[in-house]
Amino acid sequence: LQSSDDYQQGEFFYASPVMADIMKTIRQSADTDATVLITGETGTGKDYLAHCIHNLSSRRNHLFVKTNCPALASSLFESEFFGHAKGAFTGANDKRLGRFELAHGGTIFLDEIAELPISLQAKLLHILQDGQFERVGDSRPVQIDCRVIAATNKDLREGIRAGMFREDLFYRLNIVSIHVPPLRERKDDIPLLMKQLTLIQSRQMNRPEPIFS
Repeated sequence: LQSSDDYQQGEFFYASPVMADIMKTIRQSADTDATVLITGETGTGKDYLAHCIHNLSSRRNHLFVKTNCPALASSLFESEFFGHAKGAFTGANDKRLGRFELAHGGTIFLDEIAELPISLQAKLLHILQDGQFERVGDSRPVQIDCRVIAATNKDLREGIRAGMFREDLFYRLNIVSIHVPPLRERKDDIPLLMKQLTLIQSRQMNRPEPIFS
C-alpha cells in the first residue's frame, strides 16, 4: 500500500499533503512533553491521532488513559480524575486511583474537552500547572508525570468569548495545535482508503480484492 505518494502511520492511511503535514507535526512533537490540542469535526479520527502520538513517544510502554469529559458527572469529577482515599465518602471502602494517577508515566487523553463544565476547568488547570493534586479525602499531595492530549469538535475561542471555556486553560492546552480536516477536504486520501478497506473486507470474507478504475 505504500509508495512515494502513499503513507501509513499506525492505523492512519493517507496520501494528501495536509495529512502528511499533520503526521510531520506528530512525529516532531511525539517525544516532547508539550500538551497537544487536536481539533476537527466528529469522525475525523482525533482519538486515533492521540493514540499515534502516544505510540510514537517514549511513553508508549505506559498506559494511554482515555477520558470522555462530558460523561463525567460533576459530583464525581474529582474522584474520577484524582482518586479518593479510603473512607473519603459513603461507599469509599477502598483507596481508588484516579485517571491522572493511572496515566503516570504515560498519556491521558481528554476527549471532548469543550464539554467540561467551566466550574471544573479550574481544577484541571491546577493540575496542568502544578503537576500535582490531592486525592479526595487525603491532604497529602500526589506528584504525577503524564502527557496531556485534549480533543474537541468545538471552536474553543468561541467558547472563551461566550464565557464557557477558560482562556488560561485554552492556552495551557494549546501548546501544539493540530487541526484534522474532514475527508471531503482531503479527497486525495479516498482512493487509498478504498483500497485498504476493501483489502481488509476481502481477507475477512475470503474473497479476491476488487479492482477499481
